[in-house]
Amino acid sequence: MNRNRLLGVPSSGLAAALLLAGSVLWVPVHAQGSFAAKQRVAAPGVGVQGVRPEPVASARAERAPERQAQQAQTPGLGAPQSFAAKVQVASDAQLERARQATLPQRQVTVVVRAPSAAPPQAQPVQPVAQPVQPLVMAAQANPGGRQMEAERLGLRIPDNPLELDSGVALLVDANTGEILLGKNDTVVLPIASITKLMTAILVVDAGLNLDQVITITQADVDRLRGSSSRLPVGAQLTRGQALHLALMSSENRAAHALARTFPGGVPQFVRQMNLKAIELGMHDTRFADPTGLSGGNRSSARDLAMLTAAGSHRPLVRELSVSPQYQLALGQRVLTYRNSNMLVRDGDWEINLQKTGFIREAGRTLVMQADVSGRSLIVVLLGASGSQARAADAERLRRWVLRSLFSAGPRPTDAVSAGERSREALRQPG
Repeated sequence: MNRNRLLGVPSSGLAAALLLAGSVLWVPVHAQGSFAAKQRVAAPGVGVQGVRPEPVASARAERAPERQAQQAQTPGLGAPQSFAAKVQVASDAQLERARQATLPQRQVTVVVRAPSAAPPQAQPVQPVAQPVQPLVMAAQANPGGRQMEAERLGLRIPDNPLELDSGVALLVDANTGEILLGKNDTVVLPIASITKLMTAILVVDAGLNLDQVITITQADVDRLRGSSSRLPVGAQLTRGQALHLALMSSENRAAHALARTFPGGVPQFVRQMNLKAIELGMHDTRFADPTGLSGGNRSSARDLAMLTAAGSHRPLVRELSVSPQYQLALGQRVLTYRNSNMLVRDGDWEINLQKTGFIREAGRTLVMQADVSGRSLIVVLLGASGSQARAADAERLRRWVLRSLFSAGPRPTDAVSAGERSREALRQPG
């Protein structure tokens, strides 16, 4: 039977012995006094303070030789990110089953290896489709069909203490890199439009002229899923406007146009996405297209926490991602776009950066960096059944942290949601 669990760092030899004996513990944060699980999820260079501690042996240590053998067969990737403690709301059996099930699906069309010390001499990647139809690349990256993978792998069984709907969840202290809570956070799944966060990072880092006018063409039309867009072929907008719409409203044609007008076009852009992922330490991540429409865009929650941390260090990316709405003038028409994240629109959170996503095999996805009672948190959710369920999971995580931090005293204002405040007002006399 699968039982989700949360393990804190052992504070004594006796506690460690109990953990190794197979005890299943749910240790709330307030019972530890402080967040003791010192696990970094940010790569060097993204501003996370502190030194990564030495790894502690876990129940999966016996699989280390297998993992090392796989790395030896994959030259250039280097050592994976290591974590000191195991903070999971998932069983080892569940993680292993999910890992085995996803192994055949991690082959995507565009795969870039990390550069070696010598000048790279690797053969160029050959895409399946022609460059004029980049959205068709990796169309077969999900051989299991378009069923939600988190559902198919059994990750959405609601037997966790928080009753999370999402198959994958991760909560991280953005300042220290500590993992506060994790559920299946090492499982690699499709990430949908969270991909656009990497697209935005590349565009910003390249220093391209954001005032340059770009034109939407037939190459930007989604031929993989047939999704609609409010940007017609022939529409003209600046690169900065396209960046705004891609981040805020997840506009697919805008995101694809950003990659198409990048030096080298879409193929070079996707290669740079994968190289940037390696640079950030995201070794479980592969990108196949710049929009997230391809199921070949895959990552783990821990890698996405690194991506979120990197995005939060770019002021323009932060600002555009949390814009509530934007009006775009196209000729005599004015199109009004709204933020795809209802938590931004409702205004009950202090969100500094966010990106949502959805395709069938990914379910509803979300990454977010938000301040809760002065504490900067990174939230990652994958495989939620709907937008409302995704938002409810984020709220559950926030309440969990607030209950843990302030269990001994009154909760601060932001510990109470708008709905709770409304219900409380109805209870007041007069």
